[in-house]
Amino acid sequence: LASEQFKLRVPRAFVGKMNIGDALDPLLLQVLPHHLELNEHPEFVTDPLGEEQANQQPGVLHKYKSRFLLTLTGACAVHCRYCFRRHFPYQENLPKNDDWINIRAYIESQPDVNEVILSGGDPLTLSNRKLKLWLERLESVPQIKFLRIHSRVPIVIPNRVDEELVSLLKNSRLRIILVVHSNHAAELDDFTCAKLETLVQNQITVLNQSVLLNGVNNSAQVLVDLSYRLFEAGAMPYYLHVLDKVKGAQHFDLASNEIDEIYKEVLASLPGYLVPKLVREIAGEKNKTPLFGVSTF
Repeated sequence: LASEQFKLRVPRAFVGKMNIGDALDPLLLQVLPHHLELNEHPEFVTDPLGEEQANQQPGVLHKYKSRFLLTLTGACAVHCRYCFRRHFPYQENLPKNDDWINIRAYIESQPDVNEVILSGGDPLTLSNRKLKLWLERLESVPQIKFLRIHSRVPIVIPNRVDEELVSLLKNSRLRIILVVHSNHAAELDDFTCAKLETLVQNQITVLNQSVLLNGVNNSAQVLVDLSYRLFEAGAMPYYLHVLDKVKGAQHFDLASNEIDEIYKEVLASLPGYLVPKLVREIAGEKNKTPLFGVSTF
């Protein structure tokens, strides 16, 4: 029943990193449909971040002053069971080629915007040809200086980072920031790390964001190991998100006092440059909300 509501999807490359026979494998738990997803909880809703209100036109989610999200596809390489967009109405919001005229006009009507974030779905499920088309369109708008790409693909299908993609990003006039999504060091085998290193060596900034998940990475040592493994590959820890309260993900939630204790231990264990910012996204706020202690959340 859980997989009927949100289909199971996981690449074989990611499955290959799991411990066979381990029902509590932290990678398995992120993708395996579970009956607990069917439980109702009043605080867990279909649109926890209020994105319906931020949806200005097809493809455009504008929540923050200097940047907005461009959702080019609803497709993902992997269906993470805690996904905050698992209920998002993608088919009504994907931009068509003809919509570029309106998107450009929208950008030009917002002089504070200097960055576009490609999101989704996952933008790296698109072909290099389609990515090149959108990259050229955004490069043609002088006020855009930065392009951020949020993608789980380099972690779950590292082969997607091919020479053509690297060249495309390296040769853009825009400053490219790739934000990958890894929650556990077991996701970062040598091959995956080598692909991240290739991006970094080609002047592409690589950051990582994680979600704090019960049963997956609710351990300071797991988070410390993740930060060190990322740094070995040239990627910098960026955000550690408190779970977005999306319907179907309530079994991944953690009590605020447990989060506080885990993060204090992370702070005590890592040099500052390897500590991801602990944040929560609150609907309607103009930025991520930093969390420094139990009293703040």
